[in-house]
Amino acid sequence: MSTVGSLQPRPPLPGPIVADVAIVGAGYTGLWTAYYLARAEPSLRIAVVEKEIAGFGASGRNGGWCSALFPTPAPLLARRHGKAGVVAIRRAMEATVDEVGRVAAAEGIDCDWAKGGTVTLARTPAQLRRAEAAVRETEDLVLLSADEARKRCGATRVLGGTYTPNCAAIHPARLVRGLARAVEARGVTIYEGTPALRLRKGAVDTPAGAVRAPVVIRATEAYTSGLPGLRRAIAPIYSLIVATPPLPDAFWVDAGLAERETFSDFRRLIIYGQRTADNRLVFGGRGAPYHFGSRTRPEYDSEPRVFEALRRTLADLFPALGSVPLTHSWGGAVGIPADWSASVGLDRSTGLGWAGGYVGDGVGTANLAGRTLADLVLGVESDLTALPWVGHRSPHWAPEPLRWVGVNAVRKLVTWADAARL
Repeated sequence: MSTVGSLQPRPPLPGPIVADVAIVGAGYTGLWTAYYLARAEPSLRIAVVEKEIAGFGASGRNGGWCSALFPTPAPLLARRHGKAGVVAIRRAMEATVDEVGRVAAAEGIDCDWAKGGTVTLARTPAQLRRAEAAVRETEDLVLLSADEARKRCGATRVLGGTYTPNCAAIHPARLVRGLARAVEARGVTIYEGTPALRLRKGAVDTPAGAVRAPVVIRATEAYTSGLPGLRRAIAPIYSLIVATPPLPDAFWVDAGLAERETFSDFRRLIIYGQRTADNRLVFGGRGAPYHFGSRTRPEYDSEPRVFEALRRTLADLFPALGSVPLTHSWGGAVGIPADWSASVGLDRSTGLGWAGGYVGDGVGTANLAGRTLADLVLGVESDLTALPWVGHRSPHWAPEPLRWVGVNAVRKLVTWADAARL
């Protein structure tokens, strides 16, 4: 957040109020929903309540990939909805990347937007086989030779890779903070420092009183588990990130990323990186433990063991960084549904709407969710409301201690498989 500007909180809810739409959570999902609702119906009274400040959660802490990656695995979508459903989601997500860029430009949001695509490297024979399989399954992916992949991202031991143009690198905190200002300019009120104690038909209960509204939208992602009755709805899994200082031109001659491509590789435990507008490398990955009872606490944002693993991985990818000190490190929780399936919907009988379960791919998906929720709230039938993730209900996670054992066992198994280069 050091490059964002003022983080002075907005005033909290002063007391009970009445609105047309109440939104819980001032991250991407809540703010995009408010933005499109206010643009379509300027007369709507829209109130957003946020426990901390706008962008406090994953929206302000992510690795800055605005991608067309949809959280639900394509094979799972195909089994449920056929190939047509997969294609519809893919096309919607591809358009979403450009939509985020369009709005950022139109609203004057300086978020370092650069649509350089994503290069995913294959650095072992097993990863190369996965790259070849991914190209067979995904229309927008191009298989790269070793030389082609190295020209885009000059990491070590590159055997090949894939490339898609459908991703933009962004400064995530600037996007979410700018979006908050844009929705306020359209008449939306954001109440920060206002935790939601309970969501119910027709109201959001807070310590200052209720926000009464016929439509209540839950946009709380990884923090959903802290709401009454929803502890098992989402498992918050921590993703951690490090950043280098601005790097000299000599480094980028070999490292590439000339178009600010986002980059990853085909290992099983997710890593992700980008070249920032000021020539830093921002690099993150999974590996932090799941905490018993789906707890989210500030101290979980810092895992020295994982930060050190990220530093070693960076040095393995780019040996020139081995002696470069890291200037920033941070983390945050992403929301994982039990069936790994993102969803968006509105229960018309109660007026309760929701979106989330982005599995770490929420920058673009949250925009699609916001546009979809706006149509659902306004009763507009559209291509968005017909998409196959609309109305999906994920099952709840198993109770503890089964949840803790299962999630952490999978994490350890994936870590072992990568160490064995499987």
